[in-house]
Amino acid sequence: MQDSVNAFIETFEITGAADGPLSGLTFGAKDLYDIAGHMTGCGSPDWAITHGLAEKTAPAVQALLDVGATLVGKTHTDEIAYSLMGVNAHYGTPINSAAPDRIPGGSSSGSVAATAAGMVDIGLGSDTGGSIRMPASFCGVYGIRTTHGEINISHTMPLAPSFDTCGWFARDANTFALTGKAYGLEVEAAQAPKRLLIADDAFALADIDTQDVLLGTLDSFKEHFTTVDKTSLYDGDSMHFRKTFMVCQAAEVWETHGEWVRGSNPDFGPGVKGRFDMAASITQEQLIPARAARAKIKSRLFGLLRDDTIIALPTGPGPAPLRSADDSALNDFRMAALDLLCGAGLAGLPQINIPAGMVDGCPVGLGLIGSKGSDADLLRIAVALSH
Repeated sequence: MQDSVNAFIETFEITGAADGPLSGLTFGAKDLYDIAGHMTGCGSPDWAITHGLAEKTAPAVQALLDVGATLVGKTHTDEIAYSLMGVNAHYGTPINSAAPDRIPGGSSSGSVAATAAGMVDIGLGSDTGGSIRMPASFCGVYGIRTTHGEINISHTMPLAPSFDTCGWFARDANTFALTGKAYGLEVEAAQAPKRLLIADDAFALADIDTQDVLLGTLDSFKEHFTTVDKTSLYDGDSMHFRKTFMVCQAAEVWETHGEWVRGSNPDFGPGVKGRFDMAASITQEQLIPARAARAKIKSRLFGLLRDDTIIALPTGPGPAPLRSADDSALNDFRMAALDLLCGAGLAGLPQINIPAGMVDGCPVGLGLIGSKGSDADLLRIAVALSH
């Protein structure tokens, strides 16, 4: 296979089951998922040299093989998955084929790049704080962050365990929904959400051109819902959501990886190094109120999302930044993006990205958040909205 977009760190083939709903389809797996006999490098050369080959294949990967999909390799990720932009100081930046002068987003950068370029039918990734949703928006593909705990992610490198989820990319809504069968998500049996809430305060965080495109797309979607209302997502300043997320996530990142960082002194790229330094500095005085705030945010979002309701918001604040953007500009975008992305993570909720149009010749995506366990409902609505 010719890797024209620097999507893969390793290519090989493991053929899926002879019969199954995904028979004949191919997928790439983010280099956080263990594949028996292969190295799980997690986007870090230092991780690779301090760990052995995987002894077992991750259940999230095996599930796709069991229903007929063929694995064709392991895809690039940001270092230790601790970023949103897809820029890796060691392995480079995969190419966003929808906008080649723009970044692909991360940390599921290789999986989205391979999917958008047509190298695979399905890109298996993970989402902690937006690592599927943001790249899906940047590259103009469908993407899902599943309900926290819905899919078994054992034998997968953790980042922040109470946030980490499995998810995937696809170029078309039918393949996107069909992939859910591997994880027991039966779209045919799903409910059609009846109520759409448009988060006005979240839309105000996107640039004006992105707002116009996404709201225009929403106008064409309204006929699919019995009720359409407006709401406020944040109940105050969106920065409160982001700060809560960053403290809670960072504390878990350091609890998970601090011992390895201290012992291995890895050569992190500048953005990742800064985030690990921040994670190491989190105190109990910061963490205790942040966890209390997270509980309140979760309760608020659960209250907004009855079983028949979804919330619409921009996936990100605008199209992907330029590949030439410096670290400071990328971090500024990352902060703005987290305001929009962190809600679903804080509450453990599922969210999909739907390709919704173009701004400056680049894709932008519409986000739909569902109630806990409504993953199949979201896949169903993605198919309905694609017609």
